[in-house]
Amino acid sequence: METSIRTLVVEDEKRIADFLSRGLESAGYTVELAYDGQSALDLIHGADYDLIILDLGLPDMDGLKVLERIRNRKTSPPVMILSARGNVDDRVKGLEMGADDYITKPFAFVELLARVKALLRRGQPVPERLQVGELTLDCIRRKVTRSGDVIELAPKEFSILEYMMRNPGRPLSRTMIVEHVWDMDYDGLTNIVDVYIRHLRSKIDDRYPDKMIQTVRGIGYLLEMSERAVAAG
Repeated sequence: METSIRTLVVEDEKRIADFLSRGLESAGYTVELAYDGQSALDLIHGADYDLIILDLGLPDMDGLKVLERIRNRKTSPPVMILSARGNVDDRVKGLEMGADDYITKPFAFVELLARVKALLRRGQPVPERLQVGELTLDCIRRKVTRSGDVIELAPKEFSILEYMMRNPGRPLSRTMIVEHVWDMDYDGLTNIVDVYIRHLRSKIDDRYPDKMIQTVRGIGYLLEMSERAVAAG
């Protein structure tokens, strides 16, 4: 991640809170914990969070009351409810009160992480145009050009290139690309990334002296202007 996502986990069961904290931190998130509603509200009052994961069964107040207080603020981050209350009425009530997603216990962490990523992407403003050196990507018209030449890309090729251009100079592992482009955590897909990168190189790099898509041994790939192109610019 370009900047670490600041996440507040509000969960009174320490075992679950620690499990979530370890999992999210290993995925690159910054995590703070609150074990009751008032502590959560105090933290929210004093800091800006990018995401809140909120249990409903808190010891001092109902989690829906915490959600209501969060939503009464001028600005409030995405909120994912995590609760043992799994019936339809509870889920509908949580969503109607302003939760962005609702996941029931017990849960699979990989599913929670995928849904967290989807929530955060939904909330991000999308720039209309990305540019790295002589390579330009129009996010709205889904058009790619290099040195003024129009480059036709298939949908998955476009998505991979867009992800790389949002992270210029940053090594991206095959797993990161799979999770972002295919929105799932599945090791069996990582080999297909190499196939798509070959297709991208044939369209983005092969006709040009400066190669922008670089292989990072043992990690994956990155996109950047070559040193020669930077010097020439």
